[in-house]
Amino acid sequence: MAALSYGNVLEMIGHTPLMAVRRIDTGPCQLFLKLENQNPGGSIKDRIGLYLIQAAERAGHIGPGSVLIEATAGNTGLGLALVAAQKGYRLVLAIPDKMSQEKIFHLRAMGAEVVMTRSDVSKGHPEYYRDVAERLARETPNAWFVNQFGNPVNAQAHEETTAPEIWEQMDGRLDAVVCGVGTGGTLAGLSHFFARTAPHVEMVLADPVGSGLASFASTGKLPAKMTPWLVEGIGGDTVPPVADFSRVTTTYSIADPEAFATCRELLGQEGIIAGTSTGTLLAAALRYCRGQRQPKRVVTFVCDSGNKYLSKVYNDYWMLDQGFLERESYGDLRDLIVRRHQDRASVTVNSTETVLAAYRRMKLYDVSQVPVMHDGRIVGIVDEEDILLEVVDNPQHFNDPVTHAMASHLVTVPVDAPIEQLMEIFKRGMVAIVMHGDEFQGLVTRIDLLNWLRRRLPP
Repeated sequence: MAALSYGNVLEMIGHTPLMAVRRIDTGPCQLFLKLENQNPGGSIKDRIGLYLIQAAERAGHIGPGSVLIEATAGNTGLGLALVAAQKGYRLVLAIPDKMSQEKIFHLRAMGAEVVMTRSDVSKGHPEYYRDVAERLARETPNAWFVNQFGNPVNAQAHEETTAPEIWEQMDGRLDAVVCGVGTGGTLAGLSHFFARTAPHVEMVLADPVGSGLASFASTGKLPAKMTPWLVEGIGGDTVPPVADFSRVTTTYSIADPEAFATCRELLGQEGIIAGTSTGTLLAAALRYCRGQRQPKRVVTFVCDSGNKYLSKVYNDYWMLDQGFLERESYGDLRDLIVRRHQDRASVTVNSTETVLAAYRRMKLYDVSQVPVMHDGRIVGIVDEEDILLEVVDNPQHFNDPVTHAMASHLVTVPVDAPIEQLMEIFKRGMVAIVMHGDEFQGLVTRIDLLNWLRRRLPP
């Protein structure tokens, strides 16, 4: 039974609930979700954050004044930051630049020092995040390299906590566990426990398309070529030393669009807001369950909270930019508009509002310009430069009507204009105002055109 109260936040790590999936088709199987998002730091990595630091203390590797250095896709960093803050350690993290802003803001708020690295390079490159962390550990006095990828304590945490919890919560009736591999600690720890306790339990690997780990689990070899993927926290182009693939019986490679769509389905159907790796795991678990001929009891993980991905998988505009959402296609410039006015999605300001209102809207929606509307018609456009020129000599002009700052000479293009016409507008430092007759459709910027061109690349 859970404690009625805790002495500190570290005591709250682990003992996460298990929830049955009821509203998503699981074929003949029963599927259960281990809600690791309920850990205090919001992810399964809280477990190893605590185990790694405690083991280092017992071994005498760290003490007062030590600097902890690690390479992380975000969640291990959060787990380490949670524990390091409670124990008074300085923490430096090397993080790939594809990680969500929410994770980075969270890490910095917890006191971690974040070093951003490139996500388009592999091990051996000087800017690869794990190479950067190892170099920082060599160069920093009194530093200890956590090394989650090679530290056996990583797997030990799951063998001693995660696996026994699942076995107890399933009342000893379990047929398969679906998990991913980032560091490999979860797979290794669960494999070791079930090999000893319940060897009939299948280990199923969920891997992003582009990663080489599903291939390695099946063939013992990494593929000759691997490609980038957007799901965070799992997959890899090298085999982590901690990983143990010996008990993997089945593998599934899940493409980013399916993973992201599954995240949204989980939220819509079951009310669980989960991170992108959960989308990969759940998609694989659903494939496994639906493919069975006999009923089985299956567990997979909600690895972390989707609150860290609000700017990505739960952001319609980011999903559209990535080509992961379908919407009506017109075959003209309307297909380039991210925020269509007819969908009431465009960010605008009314002609009766103030310069300050326009400025706040630009900040809120992270845009550089907003159309000025009057009685449903566009009468002007205001951008950052317009506002700056209006207020630089007198900040009180923030309270003036926005019409004082806007540009009223509008350069518009019809929906059937060629791309070349957009380029002429961009060369003049402007954005394209797209019209269908007299009706405003939305804006097209340089980045909108770049995203549209990228989506036209073959898979």
